[in-house]
Amino acid sequence: MTTMTEASVREFKMPDVGEGLTEAEILKWYVQPGDTVTDGQVVCEVETAKAAVELPIPYDGVVRELRFPEGTTVDVGMSIIAVDVSGGSAPAAAAPEPAPAVEEEPEEPKSQGSGRQPVLVGYGVATSSTKRRPRKSAEIPAQESAPVSVSVQAELNGHGTVAPSAPAPSAPVSAPATAADRPRPLAKPPVRKLAKDLGVDLASVVPSGPDGIITREDVHAAAAAPAQAPARPTAPQPTPATAQASTAPVTTAAAAPAASYDAGRETRIPVKGVRKATAQAMVGSAFTAPHVTEFVTVDVTRTMKLVEELKGDKDMQGLRVNPLLLIAKALLVAIKRNPDVNASWDEANQEIVRKHYVNLGIAAATPRGLIVPNIKDAHDKTLPQLAEALGELVATAREGRTSPAAMQGGTVTITNVGVFGVDTGTPILNPGESAILAVGAIKLQPWVHKGKVKPRQVTTLALSFDHRLVDGELGSKVLADVAAVLEQPKRLITWG
Repeated sequence: MTTMTEASVREFKMPDVGEGLTEAEILKWYVQPGDTVTDGQVVCEVETAKAAVELPIPYDGVVRELRFPEGTTVDVGMSIIAVDVSGGSAPAAAAPEPAPAVEEEPEEPKSQGSGRQPVLVGYGVATSSTKRRPRKSAEIPAQESAPVSVSVQAELNGHGTVAPSAPAPSAPVSAPATAADRPRPLAKPPVRKLAKDLGVDLASVVPSGPDGIITREDVHAAAAAPAQAPARPTAPQPTPATAQASTAPVTTAAAAPAASYDAGRETRIPVKGVRKATAQAMVGSAFTAPHVTEFVTVDVTRTMKLVEELKGDKDMQGLRVNPLLLIAKALLVAIKRNPDVNASWDEANQEIVRKHYVNLGIAAATPRGLIVPNIKDAHDKTLPQLAEALGELVATAREGRTSPAAMQGGTVTITNVGVFGVDTGTPILNPGESAILAVGAIKLQPWVHKGKVKPRQVTTLALSFDHRLVDGELGSKVLADVAAVLEQPKRLITWG
């Protein structure tokens, strides 16, 4: 995204590098003021919700200014670098300072041709006319415009009781503010929809986002707040004596967090990037889809023997062969036998969408956090093709180069908690998916085999599914089929 601020200076704006993303963090600058850049040259690396992406500049010129330093989270559409396209040299600049995000709006781009903007590949995104409205702080009464204490947010998170605020005894009592007098709370459309679905009045929510923006976490915190927390008064204001009594607990509680926080004993880490995206996705999933989890313990000795045999097979040479490969194939066979499990819930249209393809997600722990890329059309792949796709997926995730597109459109997911020595778990669904299979550690255990107790390779599987579209019978059949294939891997042939 670019715009002209002077005759020879172009502003390169933060593009939407993934579908529907609203912000990205600048991880690293590859250029500095005074450097010459060419069309297509990578100038910085940014981290979106779950991926690191390199941004190329779409024209030639000399870097005039870097608008934000490394480590800054920037909204999509804000200018991040200024480039002089006249070819003149630019003076060296000091370290960039973050620009105001709300008080000053980004300059509107002038019309350029058809009004399309350059993105990572091509020029296909139409110019957005959306602008952030400045806060109407001047219209807010003095007692409401003061900074909200940490204790109030703690109360919304369910950590204490906070009484309603009121004017000081010496201040004159004013008439209650009407809805027209109050400024409209700052929140993005998805957050407003969430508040509406949860029955939360945004005017009563304490914002924690930058520049007073209400986040999804704020809405969930307000929805979980104690029932006794009062709403805005609609009746006449209390008397000065009553106001003094009701205000006292707020003053007492406000001092508690400051006194309890010890920088030498606690570390506060900003929630952003992958951690922020994961938190939002998990909260959204947990509060949207009714989860059911079932478990089964299975003897996988024959599967482990097959893994060893496949490692020496000439058709699998150079491919990554491990138990996860056969577990993935077993799940694909189970879905083929029970296709109704491969679906999603369309809340807007009140429909169940059954998928005739399987995009198999694999939960991967990376240095930046948990991500869930998926293998497109995994149901059509042979065992060698599936092994190759798994190997590429894992390698790309470890390098931090997983693209946003690779993490979209998943239908079911596998999470292998067994690599950490854990027996099993109750996994949370990836948003928009119907089921997730957790695989526990494979251990040598005493097991009754052919009427005798023998040491066998045993693991525990856990299947969580969305009970809106997967009944207990269907979920049980899927889990039982996965276990049956792993117990007798020849079923990959007879059932596949």
